[in-house]
Amino acid sequence: MLASAQVLSGVGTSGTVAAGSLLVSSISHSTTLAGLAQTFSVLGAALMALPLARLTQRGGRRLALTSGYIVGSAGAMLAITGGALRLLPVVFIGALLMGAASASSYQARFAAIDLATPSTRARNLSVVVWASTIGAVTGPNLLTPAGSLAHALGLPRLVGPYLLAATTLLLSVVVVRLFLRPDPYLEANRNIETGAVRQHLPMRTVLGLLRTTPRALLGVSAVALGHLVMVGVMVMTPVHMKQNDMTLTIIGVVISIHILGMFAFSPVVGWLSDRWGRIRVIQLGVVVLAAAAITAGMATGMAEVQLGCGLFLLGVGWSCTLIAGSTLLSESVGDEARSSTQGTSDLVMNLMGAAGGALAGVIIGLLNYQWLCGLALVPVALLGLGTLVVDRR
Repeated sequence: MLASAQVLSGVGTSGTVAAGSLLVSSISHSTTLAGLAQTFSVLGAALMALPLARLTQRGGRRLALTSGYIVGSAGAMLAITGGALRLLPVVFIGALLMGAASASSYQARFAAIDLATPSTRARNLSVVVWASTIGAVTGPNLLTPAGSLAHALGLPRLVGPYLLAATTLLLSVVVVRLFLRPDPYLEANRNIETGAVRQHLPMRTVLGLLRTTPRALLGVSAVALGHLVMVGVMVMTPVHMKQNDMTLTIIGVVISIHILGMFAFSPVVGWLSDRWGRIRVIQLGVVVLAAAAITAGMATGMAEVQLGCGLFLLGVGWSCTLIAGSTLLSESVGDEARSSTQGTSDLVMNLMGAAGGALAGVIIGLLNYQWLCGLALVPVALLGLGTLVVDRR
C-alpha cells in the first residue's frame, strides 16, 4: 500500500517540478526567480519534516502520511489560483504547502523499515523508493496533456500539472487510510508489556546524539548534500533548456529520464548497500554525482541527449546517497531515538534542498548553467572527504 501511495503522489508532484519553474519564469520574466518555486516546495517539506515526525509518534505513519498529502493537495489548488491570477506570492505559498506531500513521500521510506531486520533494511527502504518510479516518470510526460486540460478549463497551460497533483494526492490519502494496516510504526515501537509508544526526543538531544555518533552524522550528511546537489542542478535544467528554445515535450522527457535515475534502480542500490556496506555505496554516489555535474555542465546548445545523460546520472547518485545514508542513520542510533533522528534528517535534507534551489537561480542569473554544475562539485567533494574520515575510524 505504501508503494501504491508513492505511485499516486509521484504522478502529481513530479510534474510540478518543471512546470513550477516555467510558471514562475513566465509570470516574473526572470530566470533568477525561476528556481524559487522548487525552493518554496523544498522549504515546505523541511518545515513539515518535524511536525510529521511528531504526528508519527502520536498516531503512527497513517496519520502523518495522510496529513502531508492533504496539505499538499491544498497547496496545489493555491498554486492553480496564483497561476491563473498571475500572483507570484500565491504560487509560492501553494508550492510551500505542496512541500508537505514531498515530506510525506520521504517519510514513507522510513515506514518501510519500521519492521525490517538489519540484513534487509536497505532493500526494504529501496522498494518504497523504487515504487515512486512509475508516478515520477509519468508525471513530467503529462505536461502537455495536463496543460491541454487546463487550457480547456480556461486556465494557463502551466497550471495543468497542479490540477493533476491536487487529484492524485487526495487519492493517496484514501489508499493510505484504508489499506496501511496495521500501522508499522506503532507496531514496531509499542512496548509489549505496557502498550506505550516511545516519546519524541527534543531537538537538542537529537543534535547532541548526531554530533557524538559519526556514522549517524555521515548518514544525515549524505542525504542532505546529495539532495542539495540534485535539487540545485535539476531545478534549473528546464529553465536552461527553455532558454535554448527546447520544447516542453523535450524538457519533460529529460526530467523523466532524471527521475528514472532517481528511482528505477533503487532496489539495486538497496541490495548493494546491504552487500557492500552503506559507506561504500555513499562513496559510489559521490563518484556518480561528480560525473553527473561534469556531463551536464559540458552540454552546449541543443545537446538534449547529453543533458539527459547528465540528469540520469544525477538521479542515480542521489539514489545512492539517499538510500545508503538513510539506512546508515537508522541503524546507527537506538530505537528510542530513531523516529526523532529521521525527522531531523528530513528537516536538514529539505533545508539544504531549499538552499540549493535558491542559490541555483542566483547562479544562473549572475553566471550560467555551466558555473552551476561546476560549483555543485564542491559539496560532492566535501561528502567524499567525510566518507573517508568516518571509514578510517
